[in-house]
Amino acid sequence: MALLTVRGAAERLGVSYSTVKQWIYKGAVRTVRTRGGHHRVAESEIERLLAAHGRLPALPRRARRAPGVLVALSGRNQLRGIVDEVRVEGLLAQVRLRIGDQRLTAVITRDAVEELKLRRGEPALAVIKATEVMIAREPT
Repeated sequence: MALLTVRGAAERLGVSYSTVKQWIYKGAVRTVRTRGGHHRVAESEIERLLAAHGRLPALPRRARRAPGVLVALSGRNQLRGIVDEVRVEGLLAQVRLRIGDQRLTAVITRDAVEELKLRRGEPALAVIKATEVMIAREPT
């Protein structure tokens, strides 16, 4: 479990340090306290807050782009999340992303996992391309 300082949490959330401190005092943000009494905010709490406000986790900033990296994509159904699990067996791999409080599972090739260097805890983007959308309701 990755823990951020209050200042780091504020940067990830796109708000000021004092705003996050006020949220902590009001009980709107769950924290862990260090032995010295300092607040630390879990990565999962940041994701919960972003999801609650309809925002996606911010992409980490990179100084340089790796060669062959895609710069733009026409697909609009993009979900940013964190890799929860990668299971590789034979030529295929199952990748589970945590997107807010939801889980998305995709089956991709082993080569794709290796090329993308997918690892648990790392950010990843799910791009959904579909020709059909189905809507369902649970029985009432």
